[in-house]
Amino acid sequence: MLKAKVEVRLKKGVVDPEGKNITKALHLLHFNEVKEVKVAKVFEIFIADEKKEEAMKKVDEMCKKLLANPVINEYSISIEEIHD
Repeated sequence: MLKAKVEVRLKKGVVDPEGKNITKALHLLHFNEVKEVKVAKVFEIFIADEKKEEAMKKVDEMCKKLLANPVINEYSISIEEIHD
């Protein structure tokens, strides 16, 4: 079995309102050393009986069709073999 880890984050220059709100909340909690927070989503996708190369292509297609908005997001994919 393979596990694909996909990290989706906003492209540079795209406003991250959730990250800004978290930064403000941390300052209110007196964590004033925090300069910026950026929020990302992580997806773990478990794939049965695939070769890594084929799985990478399929996960990339999943990102393009559903998991990431190509206008505002960028993403990275890593794949590892896991044993049940």
